[in-house]
Amino acid sequence: MRSVLFGAARSVRLQRTVEAVPLTRNLVARFVPGTEESDVVRAAGELVDDGLTVTIDHLGEDTLDRGQAEAVTRAYVSLLGALREAEFGTDVEVSVKLSAIGQALPGDGEAISVDHARRICQAAEDAGTTVTLDMEDHTTTDATLSAVRELRADFPSVGAVLQAYLKRTEGDCRELAVAGSRVRLCKGAYDEPASVAYQDRDEVDRSYVRCMKILFSGEGYPMIATHDPRLVEIAGSLAARNRREQGSYEYQMLYGVRPREQRRLVRAGERVRVYVPYGAHWYGYLVRRLAERPANLMLFLRSVASKK
Repeated sequence: MRSVLFGAARSVRLQRTVEAVPLTRNLVARFVPGTEESDVVRAAGELVDDGLTVTIDHLGEDTLDRGQAEAVTRAYVSLLGALREAEFGTDVEVSVKLSAIGQALPGDGEAISVDHARRICQAAEDAGTTVTLDMEDHTTTDATLSAVRELRADFPSVGAVLQAYLKRTEGDCRELAVAGSRVRLCKGAYDEPASVAYQDRDEVDRSYVRCMKILFSGEGYPMIATHDPRLVEIAGSLAARNRREQGSYEYQMLYGVRPREQRRLVRAGERVRVYVPYGAHWYGYLVRRLAERPANLMLFLRSVASKK
């Protein structure tokens, strides 16, 4: 099923069908507030008004054109200018994929992406907020963590992302669970081989718990990215066990996914950050979100079928 869905995410024909069906247009709006900067700033403001915090992702990855990498960088700088004007502060930060800003370019792509990331970090600092570097497939893990280390020399608040389904991640957690280190822990969403990643769901969950134990017992700032009720409960227990005050860690969830739970946690005094994507390259992101909830996937398929 995962391979089928990844194939669907690359289908231009299927994307055009989705764009043409009113019901699926509404479904897109549930997970992606729009394609324009103004759309995401508005959505962020609504979430902040509800007591939530936000991280914004300009959708797109695997940029193989230097001009496009520059354009994405400018889009982030412009967005951060808008966030500065709105005076959100750290309530609204940004998440950046290095592949979207040049990491995959031939030759000196990694250096180009770090230079672009540095510009984004400077714009974030000017806006009084922070940047988190998203993690992608396992072939980029070392390069991304290297970029985090390099950027933290000038921008110590840069956040890292670790994926629990990778077998190496416990070791990465130990290295990053240090004072001042912001670490987002997620399960992982790429189609990885068994040689580097756990394939069984229960194994991934057990790895996630082991990684949380390391992060909560360390001196860093854990960012627990999960919608799994059991893992949320375990995170709360680990916070209490390690005498963590609310605000010394946070939960992170996706825009449009379990919004009632997001607000329940806020009412309980927890800090919750919502991952809000925007931009024209929304289709692959949408397919991944549908794959996570069978009910949404069936709604999508029925809508497409009725169009044919």
